[in-house]
Amino acid sequence: MSTSANRTTDEPAIRELVENWARAVRTRDRNGVLAHHSRDILMFDLPAPLLQSEGIEAYKKTWDLFFSWTQDFGVFDIETMNITAGNDVAFVTALMRCAGREKNGDKTELDFRLTMGLRKIGGQWTIVHEHHSIPAK
Repeated sequence: MSTSANRTTDEPAIRELVENWARAVRTRDRNGVLAHHSRDILMFDLPAPLLQSEGIEAYKKTWDLFFSWTQDFGVFDIETMNITAGNDVAFVTALMRCAGREKNGDKTELDFRLTMGLRKIGGQWTIVHEHHSIPAK
């Protein structure tokens, strides 16, 4: 649960971290996508066969795959974001929208859910868990 003091100092920093991550995806900035992620990050992702990746190198490969599949993804937007921050642990939930053109020319639109788990390590918020999901049909 957030205290008033944490809300004023930590929530804006976490919000900025997540917004910068989304901007890095939009602009294909691989270093920006990886920034603020733990070396031993665990991610659950949408596309098979990589439903789970462990470690920063595996996480990086998921984005290499995403960027190789897309020609232009100018939309990778946060529609809503909620942050719950304690002294050294926080989580973010967000609804996101992704849209653009695949390399084969097809237009793609996807609304998805994002959950991130963060820990404050050395005074800096670090993403230790990331989860992308879509509703089951």
